[in-house]
Amino acid sequence: MPKPVIAIFDVGKTNKKLFLIDENYQIVYERSARFVETVDEDGEPCENLESLRSSVYDSLHQVLQLKEFDVKAVNFSTYGASFVYLDENGEPLTPLYNYLKSYPEALKNSLYVKYGGEEKVSLETASPVLGSLNSGMQLYRLKNEKPEIFNSVKWALHLPQYLSYLITGKAVADITSIGCHTQLWDFNKNQYHEWVSAEEIDGKFGTFAPADSSLKTDFEGKSIQVGVGLHDSSAALIPYLANFNAPFVLISTGTWCISLNPFNQEPLTAEELKQDCLCYMHFKGKAIKASRIFAGYEHEVQLKRIAGHFDRAAYLFKHLKFNPAVILRLANKIPENSVEQQEFSANSAFPARDLSLFQTAEEAYHQLIFDLIKQQVYSLKLVLNAGVKRVFVDGGFGKNAIYMHLLAIAIPEIEVYASSVSQATAIGTALAINDAWNKNPAPTDMIQLKYYSAIQRTTHV
Repeated sequence: MPKPVIAIFDVGKTNKKLFLIDENYQIVYERSARFVETVDEDGEPCENLESLRSSVYDSLHQVLQLKEFDVKAVNFSTYGASFVYLDENGEPLTPLYNYLKSYPEALKNSLYVKYGGEEKVSLETASPVLGSLNSGMQLYRLKNEKPEIFNSVKWALHLPQYLSYLITGKAVADITSIGCHTQLWDFNKNQYHEWVSAEEIDGKFGTFAPADSSLKTDFEGKSIQVGVGLHDSSAALIPYLANFNAPFVLISTGTWCISLNPFNQEPLTAEELKQDCLCYMHFKGKAIKASRIFAGYEHEVQLKRIAGHFDRAAYLFKHLKFNPAVILRLANKIPENSVEQQEFSANSAFPARDLSLFQTAEEAYHQLIFDLIKQQVYSLKLVLNAGVKRVFVDGGFGKNAIYMHLLAIAIPEIEVYASSVSQATAIGTALAINDAWNKNPAPTDMIQLKYYSAIQRTTHV
């Protein structure tokens, strides 16, 4: 008997992956592809949309031929802030513009002046001003700079919904894409923001479809359930929401360290926005308050500085163990490390530190992590609220024993866990439409946890 599976397309900026996931949420098949970027009309790099489209069709065709699997459903998760503009025949009208593309200052100012100012729009849409990373601003730009193309746009679909459209032919909007740092959604009124309606772009998004819905579709003679697609950050949170009922914060660590609190629906304040807080959207349509710091990037930069100063290979630091004696030495050496002096800070103090202060590379590295933790806790506390008793850390820092021990010491009133779920984004994307393809309930043991206690406070950190 062929094994029932769901096919998940997980499209990142660099790697495009296809997974087959069985009813027990085991990944039973995986393939990946990387495409050479193309350029837009301004010569700026962007996604090769034609390669992506062909890959979706070809890959799905190939897995449907595999005799050992019975593909029951398909769903999609991709990076956010990217629109595909389609004409009435479903053909793309423009390149898939890069969300890092610089945004004209005068055009940006014209929208905010017209609709009450940056702070007002940011507060109402729960998003900092981020230029092209606010995908709504991309549409505003198209309307103003290329009105003839804008007028030909039948559908403006975020990338996950475009991939779904390729299979179903149905244009839909999804709240996890519309609601994430787009400046399209009014979080207070739970509808498109007034500027979206006033500029007459809301009619181009397709019909709203719940993120956990799917559509029965025939593809190459086989009937499959096709999901509407999700924004990858929201998808990665779903396994945690499926496994834990008690309030928690997930710190997702990578280049950015993002603290996500699905249990905090308090509106963002102007002060929080200035400190890079924003709201993501829960796949069930609730706001997820989030804060972020560029700590993974900072870690890599400073690690190279330490390695160079002490003539050590950077990869050796991955094997360093937490050393309480080093922390104790540092507390005596650097006054602000002591509990009495310690202050959490929006910025890491380490870039300004003189490396000659440290006797060994190990000592310098412990101080780097100590400074990053002070920054991380500052960021975390922006989204913490009463009732949260657990923090989960996934990604690179979750595997860093020094980081995990120091985080547990810094927030002793909260349980701290390193967590891991293999391919969380893909698993979450499958879980979103579990009932459409899987006769089993979602498993409750898909997340591995390692607890870190705060008993090392005896070192007076």
